[in-house]
Amino acid sequence: MDAMTRIEQAMQVALGTTGGSPPRLAAALRYAVFPGGARVRPRLCLSVAGACGGHDPAAAEAAAVAIELLHCASLVHDDMPCFDDAAMRRGKPSVHRAFGENLALLTGDALIVLAFQTLGQGASGEGAGRLGALLAIVAGAAGMPFGIVAGQAWECEPQADLAVYQRAKTAALFAAAAAAGAAAGAPVGQAMVAGWQRFGEHLGEAYQVADDIRDVLARPEEMGKPAGQDHHLGRPSAVAAFGARGALLRLKGLVASAIGAIPPCPGAGDLRGLILLEVQRLLPDDISRRAA
Repeated sequence: MDAMTRIEQAMQVALGTTGGSPPRLAAALRYAVFPGGARVRPRLCLSVAGACGGHDPAAAEAAAVAIELLHCASLVHDDMPCFDDAAMRRGKPSVHRAFGENLALLTGDALIVLAFQTLGQGASGEGAGRLGALLAIVAGAAGMPFGIVAGQAWECEPQADLAVYQRAKTAALFAAAAAAGAAAGAPVGQAMVAGWQRFGEHLGEAYQVADDIRDVLARPEEMGKPAGQDHHLGRPSAVAAFGARGALLRLKGLVASAIGAIPPCPGAGDLRGLILLEVQRLLPDDISRRAA
């Protein structure tokens, strides 16, 4: 079974636990999660788990789904009027536009809780020995001081260091995806978590820089959300800091750093290929030429 099928099936199972809840809240949760985007973070988690040996597929899937649910929660909250007031997400009205602010807030909260529920249930049985490490990795990416909550909070500060902001807002979940994949894929106690986190951080920063470039140079229909939001909202951006060409050079440097940071593992070559394909998907040649 390919990675996307595994992820979508596991996401369906996780969302199946909402039966009996208020119907509009259950509908809002499904609306926020399906159809998904490229599922980059859970695919990364499963890819690293496979590259490290694939010792615990159930724990890897649980971690992958938990990280994607946290990502979906962050998008719901990010789009709300108190932050970006975004009208569109993934090519359709954002959750607060479709269901109202109150249900959007509850949807984001419920997805965060569901993420940890899913992780706890999936990393049980034979994977129980990995649960403590996986919980620590995923929780660290969600909260303070360097997780996605901190990343959102940097937008509320009068000034923010670009690298610190992007590591928290975007790279934190990439680092968690890589580290959790390694913790689930390698024999218990053998995953080099810190090395995999560094790899994920470089990759996550590269992803954010590519998104900054797309925000300036891509069309809204290519992104499924409004363009020019970073400038409109006054958010830190690699393009604002370095210009489009400088941001492209930074992206290439981060991709090289990510590839160079892959710890020794049986599937290192496959991971390198995956990274290069993902960069090409994120920043096609026509947008790269515009940036250059």
